[in-house]
Amino acid sequence: MKELIKYIAQALVDHSDQVEVKEIKAQQTLVLELRVAKEDLGKVIGKKGRTAQAMRTILSCASAKEQKRVILEIVE
Repeated sequence: MKELIKYIAQALVDHSDQVEVKEIKAQQTLVLELRVAKEDLGKVIGKKGRTAQAMRTILSCASAKEQKRVILEIVE
């Protein structure tokens, strides 16, 4: 999951070397914190949050097989 989000984010931003994804594990939940450069924050979120919502949808589909809940947080 972590590598998937990192790959998608690096494809969207200009400063791909500054993309960081941090995993925080709980019992049935996995929280992924995505950090990008300030200039690229709008590109990751997208118009009206559509890009961020699309990444969350991909995560929920990928995590359904493992029966876990995955939350994507985009951090400044």
